[in-house]
Amino acid sequence: MRKLKVNRSTYSSMDDSSISSKQPLFSRALQDEQDEYSFSHITSDSSPTDQDSLPPASFDGGNSSAWDQSPDIASTSSLCSSPWSSSQMDPSDHPYSYTGLMGSLVREEGHIYSLAATGVLLFTGSDSKNIRVWKNQKEFSSFRSNSGLVKAIIIADERIFSGHQDGKIRVWKMSRKDPSLYKRIGTLPTLRAKVKKSLKPSNYVEVKKSHNTIWIKHIDAISSLSLSEDKSILYSASWDKTIKVWRVGNSKCLESISAHDDAVNSVVAGFDGLVVSGSADGSVKVWRREMQGKRTKHYFSQTLLKQECAVTSLAVNASSTVLYCGSSDGQVNFWERDKFLSHGGYFLGHKLAVLCLATSGNLVFSGSADTNICVWRREERNHVCLSILSGHSGPVKCLAVEADFPQPFGGQRHYVVYSGSLDKSVKIWRVSGQEPPPQNEIVPSHNLLSQTSRITPQRRNF
Repeated sequence: MRKLKVNRSTYSSMDDSSISSKQPLFSRALQDEQDEYSFSHITSDSSPTDQDSLPPASFDGGNSSAWDQSPDIASTSSLCSSPWSSSQMDPSDHPYSYTGLMGSLVREEGHIYSLAATGVLLFTGSDSKNIRVWKNQKEFSSFRSNSGLVKAIIIADERIFSGHQDGKIRVWKMSRKDPSLYKRIGTLPTLRAKVKKSLKPSNYVEVKKSHNTIWIKHIDAISSLSLSEDKSILYSASWDKTIKVWRVGNSKCLESISAHDDAVNSVVAGFDGLVVSGSADGSVKVWRREMQGKRTKHYFSQTLLKQECAVTSLAVNASSTVLYCGSSDGQVNFWERDKFLSHGGYFLGHKLAVLCLATSGNLVFSGSADTNICVWRREERNHVCLSILSGHSGPVKCLAVEADFPQPFGGQRHYVVYSGSLDKSVKIWRVSGQEPPPQNEIVPSHNLLSQTSRITPQRRNF
């Protein structure tokens, strides 16, 4: 088990039995409450009994964790004979402006650590080492790695890259003859590359006292994956404090960046050839990519943030104009491209650490250890909290968003949001991006909130 502190925590092992922090991981006032969320079919007026409820923060020291509390679905689903159980609603039963839960996917096989969505397919990764593929809320396919829980998934056209706890990146490809079959076509670094690099002493770097290894290998868990804008370069961030740069075409490791003084929790390829990294050391750094013939070289550009609490997640909006950063103190900071990455401000809607971020259109989604998902809408240089999606009984570890087609009445755009949690479930939400935000507080970019102030958005239970 990794013993972590808030100011250096990666928050990637929220189920570990030994976590110490300056602030409690679970609010003491909530520790004795039980989550009573129902996994039955959803109606427009249904809501959790208590949107802020959390399971007790107790650990039994065995194989189970505080989040091993999946509800009994036998009485609420006709699919109880399947290892997965799906609870879903018919969108035609609701107005086109409906925002809330569409369905749940629950399986007693491990915590959900990673998600990736493309079109009608959803890929989910867990600590069971399985990657499952879903289509229309039904299991479509699955494939399994030999070792290492699945920490990150990213899709590049026909290839799927998965980052694992064992420090390896595995590459998968869908069969053209049978779309339900996926085959592993490689591992990064490749065996050939490792053998070749190991022959030269100059390729070895010191990673621990009296321990050397070749520079193309990650020696700790991979925490994040990101693709360049043209999908030709893959970036992998690791708890070993480095970022490695891979060429997608030939699986070659081009560069290793010693990026931070602690675990790198997130990396995102931004805009204008910039790459941004966030770390448990509390910093957000920008790196500038330059092509040197067939090789690529990254140079340190600037530090956007330096704080005591850990940086847990990064995201860039679809138009590549705003960079968002989530932290273990519950804040989301943002920087604006048209102002040369000047600090635009921050917004605060969570009681505990922000563990994941996702963007689509002018919406920003933040998932937290407080089990909630906040939906934010960017309006010029302000952010408004549209709604809070409640339903998970454990920390929300990962998010994926797909834009839905406009509805015939009014043509308003909706979004399908997938959330993975340490409660072992994946939930599917439908979010309206045009819903008016009455009585919400606006966080102006020119007037930063103090550390002691908090946003109290209009709460809506779904």
